Amino acid sequence: MPPTNEDSSASETPTEPDTGEELTPDTGEEPTAEIGEELTREEAAALRASFDPEERARIENTVASLLSVLGKVHAMSILSAFAFADGPLRFSDLESDLDVPPNTLSTRLHELTQAGLLTRRAYDEMPPRVEYEPTEKGKALFPVFAHLHHWAIEYDV
Repeated sequence: MPPTNEDSSASETPTEPDTGEELTPDTGEEPTAEIGEELTREEAAALRASFDPEERARIENTVASLLSVLGKVHAMSILSAFAFADGPLRFSDLESDLDVPPNTLSTRLHELTQAGLLTRRAYDEMPPRVEYEPTEKGKALFPVFAHLHHWAIEYDV
């Protein structure tokens, strides 16, 4: 059963999310969470509130920039292809697997590379060969795709 406001008090210390206790910024201890760790809405709000205004602004700007990149047409489907791939992908692999026009695919791959989510490796061969691979920063987004697939099992749009 999810915690309610009645279940927690300001004197509780932050705990792991699976205990059912709420994190609170009033404890004097900063709530922490590992990337990929599931947080309740209340725990996420407490974590967010625990940051000083400058750090919170930096985080919110980073999220806004990420959403700007990911919100572009086909960006999510391109990253999803990498999330479920066994290794680097070539432009031609993505072009044949995704229903994305070549010019859009090229633009999105460039943007994802510029954002530090993918690396691009060009080989000096004929015909030219280019491979893309996710960076650590890009790989850190992969659990998002697992969550989206779990959501799709239960819901339709």
